Amino acid sequence: MAKKKQSDSRQHFAFTRENYRLLLIGFVIIVIGFLLMIGGEPESPNQFNPEVFSFRRITLAPLVVLFGFAFEIYAIMKKPKEKKDDQGAS
Repeated sequence: MAKKKQSDSRQHFAFTRENYRLLLIGFVIIVIGFLLMIGGEPESPNQFNPEVFSFRRITLAPLVVLFGFAFEIYAIMKKPKEKKDDQGAS
């Protein structure tokens, strides 16, 4: 009877530790983008605050969020590096 290789008996998961780390980094980038959008509220509801239309809220924050989502897609699609078997064929 032939013995099974140890690597064949192990379960192969879709994501590796590196994928989960990259997903967490992407999530943090998205949260930072949404935090950049916060603010610009006027003191009273009858006043207009032009700070709502600042560069940070209109341009920078959406670009950061889009980069975060693109990074998430990269983290999902990244394939793990295959480990080379140093034992050789026996």
